[in-house]
Amino acid sequence: MTAPTVSPTRPVPAAPRAPRPSRAKVPALPPLDALDRTHQRMMEVLVALKHLVEHLADQGVDNVARREAKTICGFFANTARQHHADEEALVFPALVRGADPILVQHVLRLQQDHGWLEEDWLELAPQLHAVAEGYSWYELDTLRHGVGVFTALYHEHIALEESLIYPEARRQLAHEAAARQQRLVDQGTAGSPDAG
Repeated sequence: MTAPTVSPTRPVPAAPRAPRPSRAKVPALPPLDALDRTHQRMMEVLVALKHLVEHLADQGVDNVARREAKTICGFFANTARQHHADEEALVFPALVRGADPILVQHVLRLQQDHGWLEEDWLELAPQLHAVAEGYSWYELDTLRHGVGVFTALYHEHIALEESLIYPEARRQLAHEAAARQQRLVDQGTAGSPDAG
């Protein structure tokens, strides 16, 4: 008996695959952990920004400066802005609902910082966009000063968030989640026929 020949122009149909077993979905990164990671990246980009100013002083605008400026601009125009919006939506409300007036004052300060950081970025961005496009009309001393102010405020801002605000937000959010869970348990118990 000879084996059947397969035509080279027609593929052999594959045997049906067995279905993949179901498995639990990988949980998303908790919001505060994602915000922590953005802080780490932010610190790296702030160092890159400082190095860019030094590079401009030594080398002027070249391909290295253009690439760095483009990366830095993208980060602060997009990632940093979204990070601030996420903090305003996910972190700050739980703390403002709390009864600690000192904590509320810290949150208000951080919200004000977000406005100042945006203003600082709007002053730096045109010069950095120019570098990213290969132009050298930036004013080095003004850029150096602006980067110093911007970096110092970010360092203070992140230090306050990581030392006080994020830990307190984690506690507050955990407390609120536990209270919600307890309400669900209580509702389930109250409605059961054995309650009583």
